[in-house]
Amino acid sequence: MNVYEAAKERIKFVFEEFDNVYVSFSGGKDSGVLLHLCIDYIREHAPHRRMGVFHIDYEAQYQMTTDYVDLELSKNRDIIDVYRVCLPLAAACATSMYSDHWIPWDADKKDIWVRDLPEESINEDNHEFSWFKKGMRDYDFQERFSLWFHKKNKAKKTACLVGVRTQESFNRWRAIYSDRNQNKYKDRSWTLELHENVCNAYPVFDWKVEDVWTANARQGWEYNKLYDIFYQAGLTLGQMRVASPFHDCGMENLKMYKVIDPGNWGKMIGRTNGVNFAGLYGGTTAMGWKSIKLPPGHTWKSYMEFLLTTLPGEARENYKKKLLASMAFWKNKGGCLSEEVIKKLKDKDVDFVVGEATNYRTTKLPVTMEYLDDIDIDEFREIPTYKRMCVCIMKNDHLCKYMGFSLTKTETELRATAERKYAKLKKGG
Repeated sequence: MNVYEAAKERIKFVFEEFDNVYVSFSGGKDSGVLLHLCIDYIREHAPHRRMGVFHIDYEAQYQMTTDYVDLELSKNRDIIDVYRVCLPLAAACATSMYSDHWIPWDADKKDIWVRDLPEESINEDNHEFSWFKKGMRDYDFQERFSLWFHKKNKAKKTACLVGVRTQESFNRWRAIYSDRNQNKYKDRSWTLELHENVCNAYPVFDWKVEDVWTANARQGWEYNKLYDIFYQAGLTLGQMRVASPFHDCGMENLKMYKVIDPGNWGKMIGRTNGVNFAGLYGGTTAMGWKSIKLPPGHTWKSYMEFLLTTLPGEARENYKKKLLASMAFWKNKGGCLSEEVIKKLKDKDVDFVVGEATNYRTTKLPVTMEYLDDIDIDEFREIPTYKRMCVCIMKNDHLCKYMGFSLTKTETELRATAERKYAKLKKGG
């Protein structure tokens, strides 16, 4: 069975198990093929079924992405219910040194919106979400939406289908395989139970990027034509991203907006802090990409301390919390390293202690150690160094994903609020 056939079997399983289904659609290649797979399944096997299509519109994006989203959301209305969310949510932002987020569709800044509200959108004037608050994190909204959709349709069981492929990043791989994610629906590794009778499912998790384009070609599916422009510009298949332009995933290609979509680029320059600088230097040493160099007279620790002094107070404290958490982790619990990396540390005369076992499902061994200033090995990102923190600061990586922190729920200031919030929800509050 190839990955296309496996995905169809998984989708069949979802529609047979869950009476309430929706697809999370971003306008990118992965969610696009997932949407088409689901529509094809309903047309062929379950013409009596309907499904939801959930799309968070982040206001600032390529016009071609907007055109593709408009096209897909306008079709198949006999079997899909559209939820196009245009609310002032806090979205990740890597262009600004002042904040880790920006707020699209902020009514207070309507005069500098990149574009007008699309028709039939869910916005501040018409939404039905009693729990929504301006500035809530987009990932919090997504999770709350799944519960709202479940209750709205008085469902027995609800599934949200997400176009996550593990090839894309370690964080996506971890979303599927992490030992922390024990809540699998009927032991399906590609599912995750969010709440009682509410699940996420990742039917295309094992697809490679080549599989996506093979499926589009063979099935004749529509796709975001922005990828054609990326191809003509010389980007590899792995470099083609349709993420929000201010998100760290889109930073390196932000400069392409100036050529591909100059109209939107002119509006985006004034939308968030640092956009023009990131557009000029997003793929260079100036933004922490490639090989950053240590200024004369500094150690990486002293350079990190200098960089922290240049930041606004809130951003500075955020990085300090991340650093302290990382230092405590490596000193007390330890990170899992392969025998090959452990040997390289020994060859470098690094002081460390190797544990006998770990609770994680891995053949690697737990290693405890103090922070280093720098280390010259290929696995640099796996080792705790002050240089690694410098890279995070220069990339405006407020979540410190470069250091291995999770994309969501890891921010200390949000954790307690989230726990209280969802504890109430589980009790029906």
